This record gives sequence, C-alpha cells and structure tokens, in this order.
Amino acid sequence: MRSARAKVLHELGGRPLVRYPLAALSGLAPSRIIVVVGHQADEVRSAMLSSGLPVETVVQAEQRGTGHAAQCAVPALGDFDGDVLLLYGDVPLVTTATLRRLCEAHRAADADLTLLTMRFEDPTGYGRILRDEAGRVRGIVEHRDASPAERAITEVNPGLYCVRAAVLVSLLAQLRADNAQGELYLTDVVGLAAQAGRTIASVELERPEEVAGINTRAELAQMEAMLRDDLTRRWMDAGVTFEDPATAYIGPDVTIGRDTVIGPNVVLRGTTRIGEGCRVDGTAFIVDTTLGNRVHVRFACTAEGAIVGDDAIVGPFARLRPGTELGERVHIGNFVETKKAVLGAGTKANHLTYLGDCEIGPDTNVGAGTITCNYDGSTGKKSKTIIGARVQIGSDTQLVAPVTVHDDAYVGAGTTVTRDVPAGALVVTRAVPRVLEGWVARRRTLTKGEPRRVSAPTAKTPEARPVKRASGTKARKTSSRTRRRR
Repeated sequence: MRSARAKVLHELGGRPLVRYPLAALSGLAPSRIIVVVGHQADEVRSAMLSSGLPVETVVQAEQRGTGHAAQCAVPALGDFDGDVLLLYGDVPLVTTATLRRLCEAHRAADADLTLLTMRFEDPTGYGRILRDEAGRVRGIVEHRDASPAERAITEVNPGLYCVRAAVLVSLLAQLRADNAQGELYLTDVVGLAAQAGRTIASVELERPEEVAGINTRAELAQMEAMLRDDLTRRWMDAGVTFEDPATAYIGPDVTIGRDTVIGPNVVLRGTTRIGEGCRVDGTAFIVDTTLGNRVHVRFACTAEGAIVGDDAIVGPFARLRPGTELGERVHIGNFVETKKAVLGAGTKANHLTYLGDCEIGPDTNVGAGTITCNYDGSTGKKSKTIIGARVQIGSDTQLVAPVTVHDDAYVGAGTTVTRDVPAGALVVTRAVPRVLEGWVARRRTLTKGEPRRVSAPTAKTPEARPVKRASGTKARKTSSRTRRRR
C-alpha cells in the first residue's frame, strides 16, 4: 500500500477494511474471535471495537509470515476443541453465506481440514492448488515458489480454511521457513495434512471477486467502485431513486427508506438512517445521522451525528454538527450551523445563524444573524442557552449563555441578551442613532484633491445632532437648542 498505516486500517466505503470480515463472521455467531495484530496494533484494536463483537487480540511482534501469525494465536486457543475458521483481514467482500458453506462442507465431509478454492484465467500471485491423479488435494505451492508447470494451474487458494483445533495446532508446529521468502507459510499446513493422511475437503467458490484481497491503492479504488455499484443497485431494487448512481457513495451500514430520492454527489456514511419519501438534493455529506420521513435536505449540506424529525427542511448550505436534534417540521436554512442544539417542532432558523449548546421550544422563530455565545474564552467551559416556545428572536441577536428566554417573549433586532427574559416580555438593547447630515458631500469634497484624514464630528457640532425623538421633554429641548444655535 506504500503507507505508514496498517493495511486493514485503510477505509472502504467509510469503514476500515478489518471491519468487513468481522461483520461476515458475526452471522455465524462464533464462540470466540481472535485477531492477530502487528503494526499499529492499538489502532487496529480501536477500529475493531466499533464492530460490537467480542474480539480478542494477540500480537505478532515480528512479522514472519501467515503461518507464524497463526502460531501466535495458538496459546489463545487454550483447550478449545471445536473447528477453527481462518481468514484474512483484507477480504472485504466475503459473505456470511460463503463462510457458512465452508464450515458446513467441512462437517459434512467429517474432514480434518477444508479449504476454499477458486479458478482464475490469470492466477498470477496466487498459491496454486496441487492435486493427485484421483483429484485429492495434496498441497499448495505459492506463486513465487511454483515451477512453470505449476504456474499453469488455474485453481488457486484464496486463503480461507476450516480446521479442527487439535489438528491445526499439530500442523502449525511442523511449519518450516524453507521457501523463497524465508517465512512460515500457512498454506503449508495443507501439504502437511496430506502427508499425514488427514482428511482434506475443498469448496470451490463461484464468485472469485468475493474473496479478492487488497494489496495496492489501485485495488482499493477498484473495490470501492465495486462495492458502491452493489450497494446502489441493492437500494434501487428496494425502491430508492438515485439521480446519478455513479456519483453516490453509500456506506455498507447505511439504510434508506423507499421512495427516497438521492441527488448527485451525495455521500452517506456510518450508521446513517434515512426514512421514506425523503429527498437529498445533491452535494451532501451525511454521517451517522438519522433523517425521519419526508425530510428535504437541500443542496450542499453536511450532517454528522444529527437527528432530524419528519417533514423537516435543511439547507441549502447548512451544517448539522454532532448532538443536533431537530423536531418535526423544523426549518434550518442557508448558512445555519447547529451543534448540541435541540429544536422543537415547527421552529425555524432560516438564515446565517449559529445555534450551539442550546434548547429551543416549538414554534419559535430565530432571525438572521443570531448566535448563541456559549464559550467563555478562558476556562473552556461552554454554557447553555434555553429558548422557550413561540419566542421571536430578532435579527442580529447575541444570546450570551447561560441565559433563558421564556415562552412567548420577543427579542428586538440587534439585541445582546445577557439576562433571563421573562415570559411574554420584550427585550431591546440599542444605542441612540446619530445622523450626520451632509457628511457624504463634505467627504467627497475633501477627497477630490490630496487625500487627508477627516476628523469625526463631535457631539457639540451641528453635524452630530441627534435625531428628533417622537416623545420626551428632554429630546424636544435638545432639538430646540440645536435650532436656536443654527
């Protein structure tokens, strides 16, 4: 892979490669799962934890081949006396059905060892299956160790085995590194079993691509295209419309309800759940998010770890961050960002707004340019803003948390709210405006020649006189004095 990362950590469909065979194993309900880890062992363990399976790990401190990796797992087997299924961590398309078929064939034949085989017209790179005149498997030879006649064999070994535990332990102890790589090959257990007169069975796989491994980034990209095509076809068969299937990226754990329409350039990852009758217009990135029924996600939105109720509208150009919960019929408009924000049914925030660490009741309207100021800038503490039901928040409002605006309150445009607002109250904080008459003409006159600095008028000059107020004795006196002065 030409990478500093362990191969099984590279992602396919947004999921680490190692998670795919684990998912296939889960359908068999194995009594134990043992994973041999080496390079970046802690990171691989972390990636497997999200599978939810009871995975045990053993460390292969020195990488000396696949046989050596299996030897490292022997102590973990203990006195286990059942069948051991062996497979690789980089075969993402292997299915539960194939693994079950391998195990069932093994038990039906009462075999000591059963292996999966497949046929390729060009088997370059794969170990070849060696058989005797009676067709019995007598061993496997790796491509690099094969003779020209052996390389002409088209039946190959994808590396999946089912072996009786006691037999496996005995065979692994006999491995020797007498090959071109100087490694212990797991494939050699087949030849050792044949030499010992063990019963060997085989199952031929009809779809070779199912157990194809990944060794290069080009192969990873090819597998991504294959997986994407399979998933979109599956969802189209289930009643989902893709306006451009070639540009839809659907993760393997995503679910989509029928009659939903997915536009072009949409990425759905993680455990995203989309209900019925939804529409995602296009150029969307949605991860670990749940959309209810009939949700409309307009153009160019992102959502991560969010929950969106039925009949909600999101976007365009909106961002839903983790912890966002939108109730039914909520509207989140263009350039609105939410984080740990719970919005009640019917609430709207349609323009240019940031809502973080807040709870908002139903049927509230949040005006353009509103922000919840939830971070104090020094201790790192984030406080909460609570807004009640049927509240009207004017444009360009700042709510400095912790603060509560109770039900049916109004907040005037341009207000900074630093104290709780009672139910049904109006809160306004505005500076007295000044009108500087003739300012533009004077400015243009001064800038015709050499630009020079223009001093701001003071409060005592006519240019700085305040606007006449509608009422109030003081305001009228001020206006009168100004007129007399002129």
